[in-house]
Amino acid sequence: MNRNPVNLTKTDFDILVIGGGIYGACMVWEAASRGLSVALIERGDFCSATSANSLKIIHGGLRYLQHGDFKRMRESIAERKILMRIAPHLVHPLPVLVPTYGWGMKGKPILSLALAINDGVSCDRNIGLDPQKYLPNGRTISRSQCLELAPGVNPDGLTGAAIFYDAQVYNSERLPLAFIQSAVGAGAIVANYVEATGLLCEGRQVKGVRARDRLSGNKFEIGARTTVATCGPWVDRLRQWLGGSAPVMPLAKAINLITRPLFSDYAVGLSSRPPSRDPRAPLDKGSRLLFVAPWRGKSIVGTAYFPCDRPPDTLRATPGEIQQLLDDINRAYPPAQLTLGDVSFVHCGLLPSTGIDPHSGEPAIAQHPYVSNMGYDGLYCAVGVKYTTARHVAVKTIDRVFRGWGEPPVPSTSAFTPLEGGQIDRFEAFVQGLRRPETVAEDTMRELIYHYGTAVPQLLHEAGTNPDGDRMLDAQVRHAIRAEMAVQLSDTVVRRTGLGSLGHPGKASLERCARVMGRELGWTEGEIQAQLQQVEAIYNLNLNNLDDRSEQDDRETLAHSTV
Repeated sequence: MNRNPVNLTKTDFDILVIGGGIYGACMVWEAASRGLSVALIERGDFCSATSANSLKIIHGGLRYLQHGDFKRMRESIAERKILMRIAPHLVHPLPVLVPTYGWGMKGKPILSLALAINDGVSCDRNIGLDPQKYLPNGRTISRSQCLELAPGVNPDGLTGAAIFYDAQVYNSERLPLAFIQSAVGAGAIVANYVEATGLLCEGRQVKGVRARDRLSGNKFEIGARTTVATCGPWVDRLRQWLGGSAPVMPLAKAINLITRPLFSDYAVGLSSRPPSRDPRAPLDKGSRLLFVAPWRGKSIVGTAYFPCDRPPDTLRATPGEIQQLLDDINRAYPPAQLTLGDVSFVHCGLLPSTGIDPHSGEPAIAQHPYVSNMGYDGLYCAVGVKYTTARHVAVKTIDRVFRGWGEPPVPSTSAFTPLEGGQIDRFEAFVQGLRRPETVAEDTMRELIYHYGTAVPQLLHEAGTNPDGDRMLDAQVRHAIRAEMAVQLSDTVVRRTGLGSLGHPGKASLERCARVMGRELGWTEGEIQAQLQQVEAIYNLNLNNLDDRSEQDDRETLAHSTV
């Protein structure tokens, strides 16, 4: 996968996708897999903004039961199954534990019924899957069993717990990358750090975009029969290009924290309530459910939602918002006693909102994705609300594009076609069948497989005979450049290797990565130091200057803030 923006100008494409998050990645793969000529541009790096911000959970939609929304449940269940099938190296089962209290909505009888209904609605969830991906039926456990699995949960009124199964993505940035790599293998042209600067319009017909290469500064035009915008919170910029007013779409800020580990085997749902009711407050927030999910030896805590009235380019988590989430989790789980010193990474992203929820006092997150042409031919704007169902939205959007052309849609095959790195029929057999060098520890080998899947033999070959940790890191860096379009140090450290997605990886590791990239890309010493400074800036943000730092159009700060 080589970056060559000149290729974007050589032809008019059937479809041009703007935005390289999970929705754009699914869109370009869906179009390419149906035989269309397609291009994708992303103004930063792939999956460097909102799509990088998540609890890493691939939801089956259990929470939709409270609204009786079985249609959305079935969609989520189906997409969860599809992702485990087409990306078996990245998506794995995750047990979830929710303590039960009393006899009301949080009680064991009600949750037992919910689990039974969920199992009925998802009765086909394991059909045709690798046994490693099987999701057992939900169940309830006793009070003593709950305290054994999740010691320290609030014991007052505790009756036990409900356990159900979802899935977790091991690296949420590499899943969109796998979709994009698969699209490139099917003929798509993609480029990161290429920004759309305007639309090419003839009357009410969109013919493509004006674009700028943010690395070289070159400006050019990209022609397309249909343009599909999957740029999330930047959709209002398109409305401005079309002469509309902005902003139109309300936004909510979503924050998740990476902390020291709290639970090791289960994601745990915990109820949290503000410490007191302010009689002057117009809303009673009541209780809210927080999740603590184990992830790569750490915990992910979230999600907290806050209103956002600032442009998406200036997004950041404030110290007060981070502290509020810490306070919430500490009230919900007092043994945590989390402080700012326990936070190694802060994820912050934007989601479409419909206003303020009268029950929680938080922004109400939009429940349904939408696809609109904004009154123009040759243009579609797809705005999603859920990581899990991005592929489903892409299928529906490409079907709609075909119908807009007056053509019958070419059938989709993306539900059964393995993504790049995912050509694995039986996961455990694949793991056991790989030859592991004596110098590579078993847990390191499994971690490599969880990142790269079937590309691991290539990495091992690149690392040479009996590779040590440094040689394996060098091989990963070279692979990121040669096969995954990493062009900045931050691309490699934060998104391709996962080396820095849990927090600062250490100066020695950063220096080594920078030197390898410098040799591969011909960087001068000054350029190497500039790349190091750019990555250090991601990790050097602290709670004292987070609010005071200058607003800069830096895509890294849109995806991640650090403390």
